[in-house]
Amino acid sequence: MLDRTLIGHRFPPFQVELEKGRLRLFAKAIGETNPIYTDEDAARTAGYRSLPMPPTYPFCLGKDIPDPFDTLHLFGLDFAEILHGEQSFRYRLPACAGDTLYGQKRVSDIYARKNGALEFIVVVTEFKDGEGRVVCEAEQTIVVQRRAGS
Repeated sequence: MLDRTLIGHRFPPFQVELEKGRLRLFAKAIGETNPIYTDEDAARTAGYRSLPMPPTYPFCLGKDIPDPFDTLHLFGLDFAEILHGEQSFRYRLPACAGDTLYGQKRVSDIYARKNGALEFIVVVTEFKDGEGRVVCEAEQTIVVQRRAGS
């Protein structure tokens, strides 16, 4: 059983800079065809300061930290036990290339299904801008599959 006393646990805060090259590459990788994500002139014409952060990019930002597997380490899990369950994003403000975002992850829930054979860890990462305003909240669910005898 996962330690439910870890609900509310906050990981160390981190900061990341949104870089044009990485934003362009990600937009291409997800098949984004809107030129605002790859062409700075198109982005400015559309009212952005620079290239905007593409959809789902905050998932990558949450991995751009000293220990990208901190959740697994916290719970003593190994890759053979986990699956990526789902992810969702709540966008509040636009973020663009050149912006620095300040993130912090927290365990928001832990629950079980199938008589404990499956356990779920919900981690929310909140990203704020330099003024402390929430830009985005990224939520990830990690599925822990317990094998017989573990």
